[in-house]
This record gives sequence, C-alpha cells and structure tokens, in this order.
Amino acid sequence: MLEVKNVSKSYQLTLVLKDISFQMAQGECLGLIGGSGSGKSTLAKLILGIAQCDEGEVILNGADFQSLKKGELRRARRHVQAVFQDPSASLNPKLRIWKSIIEPLENYPDAVPPFLIEVKADKRKMAEILLSKVGLQQDLMNRYPHQLSGGQRQRAAIARGISLQPSLLICDEPTSSLDVSIQAQILNLLRELKNEFNMSYLFISHDMAAARYMCNRFAVLKEGSLVDLFSADDLFGVNRHPYTRKLIAAAMES
Repeated sequence: MLEVKNVSKSYQLTLVLKDISFQMAQGECLGLIGGSGSGKSTLAKLILGIAQCDEGEVILNGADFQSLKKGELRRARRHVQAVFQDPSASLNPKLRIWKSIIEPLENYPDAVPPFLIEVKADKRKMAEILLSKVGLQQDLMNRYPHQLSGGQRQRAAIARGISLQPSLLICDEPTSSLDVSIQAQILNLLRELKNEFNMSYLFISHDMAAARYMCNRFAVLKEGSLVDLFSADDLFGVNRHPYTRKLIAAAMES
C-alpha cells in the first residue's frame, strides 16, 4: 500500500532524512518512533505530499507522489489523511464543528465513502454519522472548536481524518497533549476505527508504550536515519538497536 524508497531530505543544507526505506501493507499499523528532531514529522510531510523529497520515492497505492503533476497529486492525496498532536491544526476556529468535519468531503465530492453514500446529499447527516463514529453527541455539531474539551476536539479531528475513508491515516503524536485518562480513550477509538475500516496507520510518537499498544511493527528514527525496523513480536529481541533498547527502557520506567 505504501512504499518509501531511499528517501532523503535536507533543509537549509541540513540533512534531515538519510536514505529511508520501508513498506506498509493495507490494514497495518506501523509505529514511527524517535525523539525530537529525529525526522518523524518531515517524513510525515513527504508521505502526505505536502513536501518533496530531495532523493527517493514515496509511492501510495501505486502512485509516485514525487512524479505526479499538481492535479494528479491532489487526487492521490485524498487517500492519505492526518490527525495531529494539536487538533487545532485540523479544525478551523471560525467553522462550526460539523462544517470542519465534512470539509474534506466538500473538497472531494466524488470521493464519498460507502458508509456515507446513502446520505451524501445531506451534509449535516454525513456530519452526524461521522460524529457518532468517534463517540461525539450530535448536540456538539454547532459548537466551535474552542467550545469543546481537548479530547472532544481530538475526536472531531479524527472524524475529519476518516471522512474520506483513506487508505492511510497518519497519526502524528495524537495523544501527547491529552490527559492520561483521555489518551487511553483516544487510542481505543483509533484501534476500533482501524479495524472497522481496514485503514493503515502510520503512528508517529516518542512514546514507546502508546506505540506498543497500537502497532504491528516499529520503525525507529535517530538523527534522520532508520536504525531499526521490526515486528511487535520482536520488541525485546536480541537484535534490537541500542537506541531502541533505550526507548524501551524509558517506557518501562514511566
């Protein structure tokens, strides 16, 4: 479903990503783990098609994001959506929640997914269904983002992220700004939606514990290099990179 081939990226002569390669299957959750400055968010931007590689290829569902022209890239990008650490990055403060949630559907009117197709003529009904998918009450539809709690805003951002039923949902530190009790609720919600829609997740985090709960495999970045790539069953394997062992130890101590 996703192929990242020999990807490198520099900003202002600083090499941020160095020859990164991995693949993802449909329905898989890959944890992209690393500390601040490791290149995780830069890689997410390349996969989302909002930045270009200096070298290498990003191929989603057979489409090479680096070679597509503007219109083709826009059409291909509907298959990958994102949920960010700060839901305000996804929710327009000037729009009511229901309008923010269906905005991707308005941008791609020909891409209404099967679970919304019967109500595609009724935008508010689509929003109601999306809200129900993420456990939000309909009486929140007309509120603005600042009128919701942090957990509610993140649920709304997830509703927006799944609105097109993408092949790949990039979850960039989706719980790190939330209270611990709310974090668990959001992780459970993400797992339920992944199973329901058979989406693939790229779960970006510095938190090995949260990633372990979510992911089938792990890719570990350190200073722009992919230093470890392994299945969840091999988390404590003898071949783990020393940096991976350090992250695991920190998670077990917290």
